[in-house]
Amino acid sequence: MSTGKDTRKIPTDGGKSLTQNAFSSLSALGSLQNLPSAPASSASTQPPPVPTAPKNRGRVDVIREKAGRGGKTVTVACGFTGIGLPEKEALAKKMRAACSTGGTVKDGRIEIQGDKRDEVARILAGAGFRPVFAGG
Repeated sequence: MSTGKDTRKIPTDGGKSLTQNAFSSLSALGSLQNLPSAPASSASTQPPPVPTAPKNRGRVDVIREKAGRGGKTVTVACGFTGIGLPEKEALAKKMRAACSTGGTVKDGRIEIQGDKRDEVARILAGAGFRPVFAGG
């Protein structure tokens, strides 16, 4: 048996102070020398331009259909030119959220449940298309 203190025990006296700042030992001058300097041009004070959709991406027909749907009304946006399926699905998702209804993309056409022509036209116009009400 040893009469000295056991060195395997963890001290419980608090050890180092928890109020010590870990960054206090850094030199203020040394840390500023490593930072990049700001550009001197006045253009940096202006925010970067926000990309917008082209003004006219083509005509899109907005149609209300009831035929072959069991009497249910559906708003159809068709006649898209120059956009792919992923963009049509993104537009359909915005339309479904704005109209609070269901909808889908079928055969290159966006179908939204209910007579929601005004909301669909507003979203299409915001995306840069020229919506035209066609049909009944």
